[in-house]
Amino acid sequence: MIRISIDAMGGDHGPEIVMPGLLRVAERRPDVRFLIYGREDVVSPHFIKHPRLRAISQFVHCEVAVRMEDKPSQALRHGRWKSSMWKAIEAVKSGDADVCVSAGNTGALMAMSKFCLRTMAQIDRPAIAAIWPTTRGESVVLDVGATIGADAHQLIDFAILGSAMARAVFGIAKPSVGLLNVGVEEIKGQEDVREAGSLLRAAELTSMDYRGFVEGDDLGKGTTDVVVTEGFSGNIALKTAEGTAKQISGYLRAAMSRTLMARIGYLFAKGAFDRLREKMDVRKINGGVFLGLNGIVVKSHGGTDDEGFAAAVELGYDMARNGLIEKIRADLDQFHARAPELSRRKAAEPTEEGQD
Repeated sequence: MIRISIDAMGGDHGPEIVMPGLLRVAERRPDVRFLIYGREDVVSPHFIKHPRLRAISQFVHCEVAVRMEDKPSQALRHGRWKSSMWKAIEAVKSGDADVCVSAGNTGALMAMSKFCLRTMAQIDRPAIAAIWPTTRGESVVLDVGATIGADAHQLIDFAILGSAMARAVFGIAKPSVGLLNVGVEEIKGQEDVREAGSLLRAAELTSMDYRGFVEGDDLGKGTTDVVVTEGFSGNIALKTAEGTAKQISGYLRAAMSRTLMARIGYLFAKGAFDRLREKMDVRKINGGVFLGLNGIVVKSHGGTDDEGFAAAVELGYDMARNGLIEKIRADLDQFHARAPELSRRKAAEPTEEGQD
């Protein structure tokens, strides 16, 4: 049985899309159970509509809901211990849930997750990982916004986290991993990226197939199963890809409606366009995963619909079902056993929690 805690108050629409989304998951995953947190007066009108969902769920009333416009410091100050977001995360810490899902404020969710779950002992900073559609299928890309700038050690952490996620979500025994760079040659790029590549190659980890550097166009090609970068460039790449997809969709709609012959041609090619629309449907790859914490937290897009929210929940389900946290810990132990000099250097540096 996979137990998932839900912040029902998060996102632009709250329980209006959360409840139908959970029902979709329940219909496809019979071994799932939900712990739902939120304000009873807001959640109940939507919850009572779905008796099948009520039968597999436990609802917990929370007076406080984190607002989408709240700063992380405000969310921690006013929502710690008592908000629906905090309670959903805390359920993972206590062992009552295997994964937490929220469509709420990203900064607040990350701040609360770090404060409540803490980062793993061998991880400097957590990362946000995204599922990326490619011409070959799908890849994992991280970090897409949690850490602005990253040194060589943090990039190595991201590679280990991403490869573990690829194994848990895609079922790949030894995912291929690439470091995003301005060229594939070993002499190109920033020193931290080059150092991370050298250490990963020397470690020869059995959990991943390190392929070296990849470039921006390799993201869409799916050259590797995992692409590693720091959060600034990763977030720009993610937003650029989303914008390009919308731009192409707009071009196609305009072209197909411009003339009578174009509309007739669309009717003949409708099947092909439907397949393209399915491939470009961002709802089906919804869900940013907070990796590097002592627990699984999934951030759904705040403006998604019920199908998109269901996709984020199912992503969390798959990772919990396939033992993501255990895979990450085993991979970290293997790397630090093979690179003891990195372990010594990390031990000498204060952790982020130690500086708080």
